[in-house]
Amino acid sequence: MTGNEAAPDTGVSEADADALALASTLRLRILRLCLDEPMTNRELAERLDRNPATVLHHVRTLADRGFLAAQPVRRGTRGSREVPYLATRKSWRTPGVPSSSRILIDTFLEEVALVDPSEVVATRLGLRLDDDGHRELAERLHAVFEDFESRPPTPGGVPYSLFFALHEDATRRPPGEAVGGRQ
Repeated sequence: MTGNEAAPDTGVSEADADALALASTLRLRILRLCLDEPMTNRELAERLDRNPATVLHHVRTLADRGFLAAQPVRRGTRGSREVPYLATRKSWRTPGVPSSSRILIDTFLEEVALVDPSEVVATRLGLRLDDDGHRELAERLHAVFEDFESRPPTPGGVPYSLFFALHEDATRRPPGEAVGGRQ
């Protein structure tokens, strides 16, 4: 499939169905938690301090769209049957949609709020670039992200999250100038 075909029985394109599955801060946090190790619905609900039934709905949505893969069933603490899930990394390869930026920002804010502020490395830079400079910057940064995404996890390594946003600085735009510097 190219991503434009309709998802089975929904009339929604495959790309739109994937975008809808990723349009939730909770789902993005579930994917992050399942990135390195498989986790069960119960474990996810505990880590996220959420109701297990709510988490199960989100886990099923992510699994149905191929963002999570069920792992071999295991026995829980009371002998119950538990299915752990592992992130497939499909979200990295899924083209974004413009509205997804806000979900990524909200997810970042939820996650960074859980960390000691002195442990967060953050920077901010104002630039003035033409189209070629903007394209070069975006391509070089994308290459760095691709390089690190393709590396296997370091056994025993510390898990880190990286958030990046590149946007026009509307506050520095001269009065009356349109977005993108065009009238």
